[in-house]
Amino acid sequence: MLVHDAPSTTSPERPAQARYIEKNTPLFKRTVLALFAGGFATFALLYCVQPMMPLLSQEFAISAAQSSLVLSVSTAMLAIGLLITGPISDRIGRKSVMVLALFCAALATLASALMPDWQTMLVTRALVGLSLSGLAAVAMTYLSEEIHPTHLGLAMGLYIAGSAVGGMSGRLITGVLIDYVNWHVALLVIGGLALVCAAVFWRILPESQHFKPRSLHPRSLLEGFVVQFRDRGLPLLFLTAFLLMGAFVTLFNYIAYRFLEAPYHLSQALVGVFSVVYLSGIYSSAKVGSLADRLSRRRVLWAVIVLMLAGLGMTLFEPLPVVVAGVLIFTFGFFGAHTVASSWVGRRASRARGQASSLYLFCYYAGSSVAGTGGGVFWHYAGWNGIGLFIGVLLVLALVVALRLARLAPLPGGD
Repeated sequence: MLVHDAPSTTSPERPAQARYIEKNTPLFKRTVLALFAGGFATFALLYCVQPMMPLLSQEFAISAAQSSLVLSVSTAMLAIGLLITGPISDRIGRKSVMVLALFCAALATLASALMPDWQTMLVTRALVGLSLSGLAAVAMTYLSEEIHPTHLGLAMGLYIAGSAVGGMSGRLITGVLIDYVNWHVALLVIGGLALVCAAVFWRILPESQHFKPRSLHPRSLLEGFVVQFRDRGLPLLFLTAFLLMGAFVTLFNYIAYRFLEAPYHLSQALVGVFSVVYLSGIYSSAKVGSLADRLSRRRVLWAVIVLMLAGLGMTLFEPLPVVVAGVLIFTFGFFGAHTVASSWVGRRASRARGQASSLYLFCYYAGSSVAGTGGGVFWHYAGWNGIGLFIGVLLVLALVVALRLARLAPLPGGD
């Protein structure tokens, strides 16, 4: 088994010669399987409500933009929670925070299935998002600390592939089920699956070997956040996260409304099955992550954003096969871009990595909340062409930022 000595970041609680986890070892397989399960549960819980939005609009007599709050309130609370749970994990450790987060999110989802009205539904969905911040804030940091740098892109890609499978499965399961049972039952099913994933995660994830506790003193926390903005590249990566996730969530929030209307008139079950386009994201996460390890992140990021723009352009046509192909390409590009950008944060952050990951994901989910709901205004006034314009502006801005990142001087050892 190939291993490499870690840098001198040991603490009294671990061996002096702590080692990185390498590819093709049992520890690597356990780690990526656990994080795959964690990513699966996170995105299944978060996005299982997306196919329900047209149904919720009818049941509660609300607009498309109002219905999008069932997702946006979760991502908003997740974004806020990231600023808290990241620093907490820097103090008390990675695994314990992630395990507690998964169990709490699963239980909050089971509670949301029992809510009788729109207001209490939003409250429980807010709790889901707040709980999930404990895993979302820490998973990337855990991988950056424990996986050997030469395999980080692959490991991050596999984690994000789990997220893609979860996002697809959450949408697929609820999208199909609500044609046959009510949305309460569909959420109970998703909550039960998440509990199983939480148990698997808890049992098989290796304990941290490279974790070094940091102070939770307010001054230390403030310094940890400020230091990230002294790096020339990290603020650009945070902005990239906001723009890309805003574009991605906007497309999937409103495409269900498009498919249910003329000229398609698809059933709710078929709209749920449409979530299989996530398979392209599952493939691209690992593939593009591995490619970035070989070619460098600066050469890959802008290229996959161009792919997203190409896919978006195809969705503006009317033939259904062209639209589906466009969404496939768009999804491939998004998950590839997210893999590259998130692993780049881990490489560039030299201090307080938990806080660096928290800031990246804060912007990521803030983009989901702001753009995901804001896109409803464009849908209301201009239909899918309005959505295309809105997403196109976000992606052009992301491309400009990616090209700026490509011109930055590389860090020692490459980034």
